[in-house]
Amino acid sequence: MLMPWLLSGLGLVILLFAGDALVKGAVNLSLRLGVPALIVSLTIVAFGTSAPELLISVKAILDGVPGLALGNVVGSNTANILMVLGIPALLATMHTSECSTRKTYNQMIAASLLFIALAFRGVFDWISGLILLSGLAYMLYDAFGDAKDHRRACRSGEVEEEEEPEGADPDMAGWQIALFLILGLIGLPLGASLLVDNATLIAQTYGVSDTVIGLTLVAVGTSLPELATTVMAALRRQADVALGNVIGSNMFNLLAIIGIASLVGPISVDEAFLRIDLWVMLGASLLLIPFVYLGRDITRLWGVALSALYGLYLFIILI
Repeated sequence: MLMPWLLSGLGLVILLFAGDALVKGAVNLSLRLGVPALIVSLTIVAFGTSAPELLISVKAILDGVPGLALGNVVGSNTANILMVLGIPALLATMHTSECSTRKTYNQMIAASLLFIALAFRGVFDWISGLILLSGLAYMLYDAFGDAKDHRRACRSGEVEEEEEPEGADPDMAGWQIALFLILGLIGLPLGASLLVDNATLIAQTYGVSDTVIGLTLVAVGTSLPELATTVMAALRRQADVALGNVIGSNMFNLLAIIGIASLVGPISVDEAFLRIDLWVMLGASLLLIPFVYLGRDITRLWGVALSALYGLYLFIILI
């Protein structure tokens, strides 16, 4: 029974490295072709970093285990707040009182409420998918407008120039770009196949649902990149990066991943989601109110509380 666990871990590792390779290759190819860094940041990087979750969800639907797809997204959003913000806060206080994230936070709450409302239809079908993708289109349009205003301010000297998008390397050779793209395009479906197939086998062996595996094993695994990014941001005292990373990832999970996946096939909503998991996700999101609106820092005490809440949540759904 050890082999499915090892293969699931291998699939996860392949997914993480393949997603990173695809982002690097796509970013540098786009910049080489003259696509503005602004567009690259808002589209290619955002989609590329969510590629592992998207591939897992699509593969799960094609394999007839849609609960794993939904569990992955809902579980990842809960993990992003309780685990991804909680663990780094144990290492260093995150000075979120200095951040201005109210607008994006409001958008995340709106996306969460829209997602929950659609879930009560009992299924995420193509209609739900189009509604979620419309919300994504609005979010990207709004972000694009904000980014243009920021660039205009940079040019006028009002604010500092923005950084290059993640993965950008002006000195990267053409063969390296091609290699990154090939590794990403091959590795993503391979990793998704390994993880989904073996996670499903684990669920069947232990008699738990694919939904529970999605909420735990897969959700925690696909939240590891966000955790690594947030830990580094906390240590560098870049609280805006840490909080923005979590809020942006959660919005993208709800609107893009389930929006696209539901066009591939219908995703039925388990009754347990409507009773517990969706409300845990929303409750975790509302826990950010003191940091977004009341000017509180995420101290070590908050880190203990958030991490403990996530541990309790995992304990409850596993038993």
